[in-house]
Amino acid sequence: MNPRYIMIGGFLGAGKTTTVGRLARHYMAQGKRVGIVTNDQTTDLVDTHSLRSQGFDVGEVAGSCFCCNFNALTSTVEGLGVNELPDVIIAEPVGSCTDLVATVIRPLTQVYGKPLDVAPYGVILKPSHGLKILRGDNRRGFSPKAEYIFRKQLEEADFILINRIDEMSPAEVDELEALLRVEFPEQPILRVSAKSGVGFEAFTEMLNQRGPFGQRVMEVDYDIYAEGEAELGWLNSQVSIESDDAFDLDALLIDIIGRLHQRFVGTGAEAAHLKTIGLCDGSYAVANLVSNSTGPELSLPSKTMTKAANVVVNARVATDPLQLEAFVRAEVAAASQTIGARHEVMTLQSFQPGRPVPTHRINDAV
Repeated sequence: MNPRYIMIGGFLGAGKTTTVGRLARHYMAQGKRVGIVTNDQTTDLVDTHSLRSQGFDVGEVAGSCFCCNFNALTSTVEGLGVNELPDVIIAEPVGSCTDLVATVIRPLTQVYGKPLDVAPYGVILKPSHGLKILRGDNRRGFSPKAEYIFRKQLEEADFILINRIDEMSPAEVDELEALLRVEFPEQPILRVSAKSGVGFEAFTEMLNQRGPFGQRVMEVDYDIYAEGEAELGWLNSQVSIESDDAFDLDALLIDIIGRLHQRFVGTGAEAAHLKTIGLCDGSYAVANLVSNSTGPELSLPSKTMTKAANVVVNARVATDPLQLEAFVRAEVAAASQTIGARHEVMTLQSFQPGRPVPTHRINDAV
């Protein structure tokens, strides 16, 4: 039987990594071998560290998106498992990417030389920004060019997942689904919570379907797409933090996220996604911020006291990358000083994504 290829799309902060982890555990519980492929514009990806810390077999395509480095995607897929491909391959693309049906899914079935059983393409909707964008609120946080990417991601989906339903009122979930049905009337819409698992049975049933999926022909203005991506400042950093006295790892991560959140709110810089992972002696914790309006969250607590930790920070924020770098350097230093710790920035990259140039683009009607 050919390996099942599952790609889960969605905007930055939609909950893709949590969804991928729960899906992987679901298939592993069925006795299937699972491999995961993560993706980012640069190295030091929190998602990769987090998934590997949970014991998953993870390959990473770093330095460009799947569509712009298709050969790296296929070679990473081939590197999963031992001697043969896993039964299930779950791929998580960059959250600011769209046009993935034409540039990834179709090339996998029409160009890539090895047979893969491609599942329906699901895109996760991010409620915190989705409600504002679909309502047409005056203060949505992002420009129309960035919102163009958000809408295009949903347009090409075989089905749409409303995630984080446990964080919304039933009325808000109903409103969100109604707005989606007006703008995207053809796609099935599922309600899930990647954190709790609510709605996952229907989700996995959808992924098990066979048929003419990954066929949505979509026109994309690459000028708008590129400008929308370039409005976001990206930062990946790895920091070593040490202290003579034990400190609370969870509290440190929340402090870093909270300080940066205050910076973003104070300067009007909207967070698309900010996440950090702390790793120490087999323990790990993850904290994140998915929008300025929702605030910091400790998504994976460690309940660990330690004297040393490796902290990885990923930030995707609507601001200049140099300003973003200054914020991160200052607030990581302040949070370290608060607990009497020493810190050293081991690596740091801050930039704006370049124009997407896909390796392949197959956009013919089938």
